[in-house]
Amino acid sequence: MTQQTPQTASSEPELTGVRNFRDVGGLPTTDGRRVRHGRLFRSGHLSHTTEQDAAFLASLGLHTVFDFRNASDIKLEGPDVDLPGVRNVNMPLSDPAHGAEFWTTVREGDIEALRATLGDGRAAARMLEAYHRIVLDRTAEHSRMLELLTEEESVPALLHCAAGKDRAGTSIAVILLALGVEREAIVADYLKSNEAHRRYRVQRGEHAEPAGTPEVMELLSPLFDARREYLEAAFDTIEEHWGSVDRYLEDGLGLTPERRERLRSLLLENGAADPA
Repeated sequence: MTQQTPQTASSEPELTGVRNFRDVGGLPTTDGRRVRHGRLFRSGHLSHTTEQDAAFLASLGLHTVFDFRNASDIKLEGPDVDLPGVRNVNMPLSDPAHGAEFWTTVREGDIEALRATLGDGRAAARMLEAYHRIVLDRTAEHSRMLELLTEEESVPALLHCAAGKDRAGTSIAVILLALGVEREAIVADYLKSNEAHRRYRVQRGEHAEPAGTPEVMELLSPLFDARREYLEAAFDTIEEHWGSVDRYLEDGLGLTPERRERLRSLLLENGAADPA
């Protein structure tokens, strides 16, 4: 695998074809440490990466890209760009808006169809259930993700789904919980996906009412917002099913104390300063 020189400071470039990119470095842990810069990144899909975007991504020294999209996502948006020396790991997770028929309604449906599918709180309820189910149903995938991240040759790593909000958001949250990052810092990073320059660009069909139409926007917004209550639904599921984060990580995901410490050694600063 080609070794690139990793960047060591937080950077948020103006990427043209990649939405919602950020370095997760700098987030504080409960024991006074911080996530190392240049080790863990998150974004939306890499299918529309430009030449300049690819050059920047190559400069990060990435070893692994985790793609949480399913086959339908990849068919719609295209495969990830190939980056030199980078292993692409496709690990499909539950799509909160799963189902071809549902997405057809979102993209092509008239206002009556959108009201029937998303109105009266149905869209938000769908999202809450999705965050609950991704914790319960995807323990094998999250276990494998953590296993790979404890291997030195797997990091630096970038994690993404389609918008970089739900599947990537929950997966990043799992990693940050394992690192001991403060809960409020995890939520704050998750909510950054609401910033205008990060948001997924909703494409509506040629003959459908535009996404910017006030009622359409209101109906679609629960699907494309990052809402505190969504991520808290995942946290609540952990507490309700396993009793604690530690039990979830060890019993649910098979992350032993030894491997958890290995993960922390790879992704956290060593003391007051991050070594070069």
